Amino acid sequence: MNKGKVGVTLGVFSQLPVIVSIIYFFSVRGPEADIYRIITVLTVLSFIGLITAGFSSWISKGRMCKLLIGLIGIIANLAVLAVAFLLLLAMGISEP
Repeated sequence: MNKGKVGVTLGVFSQLPVIVSIIYFFSVRGPEADIYRIITVLTVLSFIGLITAGFSSWISKGRMCKLLIGLIGIIANLAVLAVAFLLLLAMGISEP
């Protein structure tokens, strides 16, 4: 397998945790949901996605179209991480 195929594969796998995070968030929401478990799962999936997106961008250095796949993965995983942070902040504010 050459570097181009590995970069594209890692770029696609970096976007997979974002999709899994969205599905997980909407499947376990509700009044009895454990919000701290949701925050933990979103954070872990986001870090896994950021690592794979970073490797994808590092391998695809110099190839603009393949580099773009990794950058989209980085931006999407940072958005999931920001949502997890805002959930954690909201839980901290709501507790006395």
